[in-house]
Amino acid sequence: MAKSVDIEIQKYLPLLGNEEKKSLLGVIKSFLSIRKETAFDIAQYNKDIDLSIAEVKAGKYISQDDLEKEITKW
Repeated sequence: MAKSVDIEIQKYLPLLGNEEKKSLLGVIKSFLSIRKETAFDIAQYNKDIDLSIAEVKAGKYISQDDLEKEITKW
């Protein structure tokens, strides 16, 4: 599927004018920027989990009941 899309893009690209190509390039860069910003970092995820486990073991948490009581004071 992706290969056929690549081929189709290559067919249309020469038909575009310079300004249209610049616009298309901007869209492509925008897509790649968004992908980079939302990339999932498994190493950071694992560090966050380890930190959370350590905090629970150290007693640094609030129970559901206590949280519900605290919320009523907001």
